[in-house]
Amino acid sequence: MEKRRDYSAWLPLAIAISVIAGIIVGMFMRNPFSNDSYSTQSDRKLNTILNLISQEYVDDSINTNDLIEMTIPAILANLDPHSYYLPPHELEAAKEELEGSFPGIGVSFQVMNDTIVVLDVFSGGPSDKAGLMAGDKIVTIEDSIWAGTGIDANKVREKLRGPKGSKVKVGIERAGAKNRLSFVITRGIIPLNSVDSYYMLDKTTGYVKVSKFGRYTYNEFVNALNSLKNQGAKKFMIDMRGNNGGYFETAIKMANEFLPPNRLIVSTKGRYRRDETTAYSDGHGLFLNEEMVVLIDEYSASSSEIFAGAIQDNDRGLIVGCRSFGKGLVQKGFDLPDKSAIRLTIAKYYTPSGRCIQKPYKNGENAYQKDILDRYSNGELYSKDSIKIDKSMIFETTTGRKVYGGGGIIPDIFVPRDTTGYSPYYAAVFAAGLIQEYSLKYVTEHRTELSKMSDYKQLMRNLPANDDLLNDFVKYAADKGVPARWYYIHQSQDILTSIIKGLIARDIFGQSAYYPIINRNDKTIETALKALNKHKAAFPITN
Repeated sequence: MEKRRDYSAWLPLAIAISVIAGIIVGMFMRNPFSNDSYSTQSDRKLNTILNLISQEYVDDSINTNDLIEMTIPAILANLDPHSYYLPPHELEAAKEELEGSFPGIGVSFQVMNDTIVVLDVFSGGPSDKAGLMAGDKIVTIEDSIWAGTGIDANKVREKLRGPKGSKVKVGIERAGAKNRLSFVITRGIIPLNSVDSYYMLDKTTGYVKVSKFGRYTYNEFVNALNSLKNQGAKKFMIDMRGNNGGYFETAIKMANEFLPPNRLIVSTKGRYRRDETTAYSDGHGLFLNEEMVVLIDEYSASSSEIFAGAIQDNDRGLIVGCRSFGKGLVQKGFDLPDKSAIRLTIAKYYTPSGRCIQKPYKNGENAYQKDILDRYSNGELYSKDSIKIDKSMIFETTTGRKVYGGGGIIPDIFVPRDTTGYSPYYAAVFAAGLIQEYSLKYVTEHRTELSKMSDYKQLMRNLPANDDLLNDFVKYAADKGVPARWYYIHQSQDILTSIIKGLIARDIFGQSAYYPIINRNDKTIETALKALNKHKAAFPITN
């Protein structure tokens, strides 16, 4: 009879070990992995306990390695919400996201109705060269069936990725093809862009959407700004909404592009002098005189807040949206011998006015993670008067405006969350994934004619009228089990048709074509555009 391996029962034991092991965190910081760091009395004590469990404990199914894996997160969780452990497989994925590339076949996919559906094929990538198309359904990988209940998207991703130059065989079902298609794809290095889209909002205003701060974000960012400037941009709107951060140094370089010389961008203070830094602008930025606004929301965090704080505190531009996340802690990565790693908080960062925008975390992990939900429930995202401001933490910008620390960047111009169009019908079709399903179906059925379009603007002119598209979608949703409720459908018609058209454009032209379409009804962008017209009068650039 197989022995039961329920390690949850041993969590108290793991926590007890973690209390002892917590001392090791400090040793890692002083001298990681040196012989001395393993010769302390506390370390010998920990090893003795683990050896006793391994050799003497009544249940020999307990694996001390598993116990240690349970213990490490418990140690770090008792420090702060942003110190964390990365097992080897998670470390690799985290590095890929920030390094800007990964080895794979070059597709984005989603599991829909227990089927792997290709959403996008990266132009020039291995799958594109092999002949895969958006809308294809992956039904086999290496001759094994990958369809049916319980498909795990993470396992699919692991199966499709692999070393550069290695091969993977996939079986494809394609609309219009009578038989299953087979492709052998040679994996390559796939770039991950962090500037999702940039385009001209009007004749003089350029828009840039930045999704993260990776290794190559700065170059992408400057290239986007230069392209827009060549198209006539004299003002810029930098959209950091939903950007949860990334490399600290990237945010500094990006802010430097807008600031006159000798302006403080950010400073850090840690336990040791080596962790105390200051970063100043050098005055060599290419966009020192263009007007600008930065868009933030409750998911803008870390490096996004460094960028927004530098712009706000130096009175260089306006911050528009709602209060940002509130992460003011700096993590440093420490690789461990088994190719895992920890990200340990080593310092706090401060905006140019001297404020730390880290929100409180003394009430524990659950309360910390629940903060965003609390903002919804207490009305903060719908009313400026509901924003929690710690008036004991008042600071001043270069022109003497008051700003506040202790919980995120508070925008200069608050924009309440737009609930227009969010009806029960919209919630039902969204939750069922029908908007994306319908868009993909439409592209699959009309790919030949859609692929002849030169850009998303021409595509938009050739799509059906909104009413026709909406009626077709409502019929599709009804066939899938969501009945038509026309009162709510009319309430949501603008957002439904906008998203459908955006998804169709994305499937044909990529991610960059999505934002120009869905942004047309964006209240935050509308407010920011109006603010740009008054920018110089309200906040002069001081050199």
